[in-house]
Formats: sequence, structure tokens, C-alpha cells
Amino acid sequence: MSTPPSSAPALRFGVNYTPRRGWFHAWHDFDPGLAREDLAQIAGLGLDHVRVFHLWPLLQPNRALVRASAVDQLVRLVDLAGECGLDVLVDGVQGHLSSFDFYPEWTRSWHHRNVFTDPEAIEAQALLLRTLGRALSGHPHLIGLQLGNELNNLVEHNPVTVAEVDHYLDTLLGAARDGLGEARGLVTHSAYDAAWYGDDHPFTPEASARKGDLTTVHPWVFSADCARRYGPRSPEVHHLAEYGTELAAAYATDPARPVWVQETGAPEPHIPAADAPDFARATLLNAAGCAHLWGVTWWCSHDVDRSLADFPELEYTLGLFDSTGRPKPIAEALSTTVAELRTAAVRPAPRATALVLDCTPSTRSVSGPGGAFFDAWMRLRQEGTRPAVVLAERVEDTAYLAARGITELIEGK
Repeated sequence: MSTPPSSAPALRFGVNYTPRRGWFHAWHDFDPGLAREDLAQIAGLGLDHVRVFHLWPLLQPNRALVRASAVDQLVRLVDLAGECGLDVLVDGVQGHLSSFDFYPEWTRSWHHRNVFTDPEAIEAQALLLRTLGRALSGHPHLIGLQLGNELNNLVEHNPVTVAEVDHYLDTLLGAARDGLGEARGLVTHSAYDAAWYGDDHPFTPEASARKGDLTTVHPWVFSADCARRYGPRSPEVHHLAEYGTELAAAYATDPARPVWVQETGAPEPHIPAADAPDFARATLLNAAGCAHLWGVTWWCSHDVDRSLADFPELEYTLGLFDSTGRPKPIAEALSTTVAELRTAAVRPAPRATALVLDCTPSTRSVSGPGGAFFDAWMRLRQEGTRPAVVLAERVEDTAYLAARGITELIEGK
């Protein structure tokens, strides 16, 4: 007898909001009317949420000052999204966006502070998150508050140890929760792929999978040269978000912990424009085959206008809409696939077969594109198996395996 489908909540589908006019520099001259146009376009695709970002230097130009007017802008954007029928996740410390790093001046030059280890810098970020949480608390369309976007991108200029990262995350997650108080809302954090398969990276899989209310993953096809290594139409590329979801589930101590594919996209030339609609469809359908998936949030809503200089080439074409606001073929593919998944409304059964991952922090790359474990998982998937992932340390934990519905273990290669 087959296992019945999961009764988990319906999947969420959304997009990371990039303002069409001015990119995130639009916060310097925030225009609610223009933002509402963008958000209405997003809602018109049938998506149900957006993830939004303000800029850290504009929110907190002094360590002891969080600008009320900038916070009000962010609250206004959340309300505008709600008026369009969209729920909102707010990222707090930006931090890093689309290859640019944004630091307040009190962290730089003569005033340089390590943002991960300096006690006063950590407390300043906690102040920002508490302030944002209080301002957003109670807003009916708020999904929650995230610490910031891919904060581990900042480690090159802010050296940090694993223990210091854990302290940093624990402190800021606590501050975000304090700010939201008793209000409904997730408290989360995010990291780019090095946290999952970068050898000795100080942001660890355990931190991503065990801290905060759910796990977020950002499975990008350019990480570890995945698309160039295997090809833009390859199974490895089409199943990358699914794989990232299952890898994240393996590191969680709670077998029921949800995983959010919070960023994935079709960057040219890694994914040629002609292949982008098929890539989007395959990514959503395959990720939806994970029983513990919370949802998928595409990167991003609107292309960066080419009048803006110095972005990496791939950043100019990642949108569902071009820089004039016209929907691209990938937008139609995404919208249609989301509608199909919502109509089907059947969540998959747990995966009974799992591939065993045995690695150390220094050999974590075996689980990334080009690694032996990654390739073994993809071979199983192409052969028709729907493999989960189990850490070697959990293979004797019968209660844990039963909770995940796993009945067969295969040694990773």
C-alpha cells in the first residue's frame, strides 16, 4: 500500500521584488505609486507573496539611529503589497544585493567594525531588527522578518569563525523575534550556496537547517559552475532546487522542518533566454515533489535597467518582467505552472529511499555540483528513484528515519 499524500499546507509561490525604476536605489526617492504598479504586475501572474529589501545604510546611517522615515517606507511597501493581495517577507540587513555590498559608514574606513564579531556592531543590527519587527508587527500580510539577504557574502571582508557565526545568528534571530513579539510571523535567515557545499565555510549547513523557524535555500545554477558543468538543459540543472531542498532536510534535527526555496532564477548565459521557460517549469515541478517544501520564490520580479552601470551581465536579465514592465516568456511559464500546481493541490508522499551523505566540514564540497555525492544523487534521480538525503550520523536512528518515512538507505558514492 502506498503512503498517502501529505496534508501539509498549500505551497507558496512568489518572487523577490526588484523595483523596475532605479533598482534598490529607488529607496532614495521612494514612490508608492510606482511601487504599486510593480506589485500589481506581480500579483497579476497569480503569485501570492514577495520578498522585499531596504538598504542598510539608509535605514541605519548611525549605529544608534534607525531612521523612522525609512522604516515608514518599508511599512508602506508592505501595505501596498497587501492591497495587491500579496503577502510579504521583509529582509532586514542589506547587506548584499546582486553583487553589491551595502555597509553604513559607521562600519567602514576609520570606523571599521567586523559586522559579525564586533559587539557594538551586532547590537546595532539587533536594534535595527527589533525596530523593524515592532513597526511591522500585526500587519496582516506579513509573512515574517529575515535577518538579511545572504549575509555570508560578507565574510570575505569580515573574517568569522563557526562559533562566532552561531552567536551572531542566535543574537539577531532573538532580536527579530523580540521585535515581532507575540504577532504572527516567521523569523528566518538566509545564506548563499557556500553554506551548503563550501569546504570549511563558517556559515554551516547546521546553522541554516537548525536556526530560525524554517530553512531557506538559494540553489543557483551558477554555483560551483553547475549549468556550465552539466549543461543548461541537463537533469542536474532541472533538479537542482529539488536537490537543494532534500539536502537541507538532511541537516535538520526536526524531521518536519519546512524548507523554502527562497531564491532561484534563470541567469544568462548560464540559462539561455530560449531555455528559461522550460527551466522555470521544471524547477517548480521538481521542487514541488519534496514533501517538506514550504514554497518557491523566484529571483526576480523585474530586470535591472541597462542605464545602471557596473552590474554583472547576468543581473540585467533575471526578471520575470523586462525593465519596461513587459512580461517575458519565463513569466508566462512560471504563472502557468503555479496555476497547475495549485489546481492539483496534492502534496507528495515522503521519500522512502535515502542516499547517505558522509562528509566533514572540510569535504562538504562532495555534496555540491561536481562532487561525488551530488552526482550519485542525480544518477538515482535520473534512474527514476526519488531519493532523500540522510547524514551518516543518523543512519542508526530508527525513530528519526521512521519520522521521515525512510525505509531504504543507499550508501553515497
